[in-house]
Amino acid sequence: MKMKKILLAVAAGLLALAPASAQRYGGVVDKSIALIGNDIVMLSDVEAEAQMMRARGLAVDHRARCEILENFLVSKLFLTQAKLDSLVVNEAQVAASLDQRMNEVMATLGGEQKTEEYFGKPIYKLRQEWQQTMRDQSLIQEMQRNVASDVPKLTPRDIKKYCDETPAEDLPMVSTKYRIRQIGIYPDREAAELAVKERLIGLRERIVNGEKFSTLARLYSQDPGSMSKGGELGMASRSIFWPAFSDAAMSLKVGQVSQVVETPDGYHIIQLIEREGDKFNARHILIKPQYTSEDRDRAFRKLDSIRNLIMVDSMAFFDAARSFSEERHSATNGGLMADEYTGSSYFEKDQLKPADYNVLRNMKEGDVSEPFESLDNEGRNGNTIYKILYLEKVLPAHVANYQEDYSTLIEEVNNKNAMKAIDKFIAEKQKTTYIVIDPMFQGCDFERKGWIK
Repeated sequence: MKMKKILLAVAAGLLALAPASAQRYGGVVDKSIALIGNDIVMLSDVEAEAQMMRARGLAVDHRARCEILENFLVSKLFLTQAKLDSLVVNEAQVAASLDQRMNEVMATLGGEQKTEEYFGKPIYKLRQEWQQTMRDQSLIQEMQRNVASDVPKLTPRDIKKYCDETPAEDLPMVSTKYRIRQIGIYPDREAAELAVKERLIGLRERIVNGEKFSTLARLYSQDPGSMSKGGELGMASRSIFWPAFSDAAMSLKVGQVSQVVETPDGYHIIQLIEREGDKFNARHILIKPQYTSEDRDRAFRKLDSIRNLIMVDSMAFFDAARSFSEERHSATNGGLMADEYTGSSYFEKDQLKPADYNVLRNMKEGDVSEPFESLDNEGRNGNTIYKILYLEKVLPAHVANYQEDYSTLIEEVNNKNAMKAIDKFIAEKQKTTYIVIDPMFQGCDFERKGWIK
């Protein structure tokens, strides 16, 4: 079933950047192009989103503008109801979404200066304008969840009925899935961590002695999201960072540089730029421990010995993992890997670390891999770990069925029912809401009927 582009499109990025003064769009002075209840959609709103789409390399024509306008109309319906229901903005989500959008736009356009030139406004002004849109977006998403939550809870009988009555071509396809056990050995961290701390202490001394933090961040930081911006993270709630990082940043005075701070991402030094309530903007330099070929060889020798015990039947993989694995999440379960969010022990290709899949794809059920280097799931990018894998089970790609794919099917049916509930909400609100569309957009082939009255 084709999913309608409801407000999930808004979540992808309607920014509604209203210009400070009247401008011309296609020879027409900025004006209101839609009235929906007590809200107005301006031509500049649509053109601002079109401008954002062009910044992302997308083509924009009249049809695209019609889709933009329809997304605005749908968003107004949800936003109005959210305010009537007194829903509360998730400020932490707003801060995180705003920072992500700022980083994406600046990365696409080539930095702060080019972003300011493109939009004709300073960065601080863009942040102010976009923040309100992100706040509205938070309310819209919460309202959508409320509408979708009214869907009745499904029973196994419902899912069985769905499978029996739905043609095979309309059932979801399930990708190949793997059930895997692992034994992980970490390199000797002590020497590597000491080297990182000494390096960061040296960089801190250079900053204290007059060198610019931003320059050193561009040269040495290993955080790909901030290094090009001189290590700057942008104003955000402390809740989105690791507690140790937030605590260190919030304890600084403006311009002060922290001592070395450890988080699951690695080691940092931090410079506070600005603090406002429980939000702050800071620069940081992140460096991860680096390991030598001797570390790798030492870990491989240990894993080879463990593998030999397993291959000659002296020890089951399950028992070896519990005895020797240093990967804490899976060791107690005999090395069984499980999704940290769903608890599922089956993984699709895209859910696996690239290094893990490169080894796994050449294995058969019951195989134990040779040692290889990979990453764990700690921090944003993971830490170096050496592994052997045991491929316990392979589920080939297939049409979903009740016996093997109950969780996939219940998610599919829940999504469809949620979409029906949202469609029903929009259709009912269209009927009871006063809506007027400007003639310049009345020729639009809107996906949802009911806008033009």
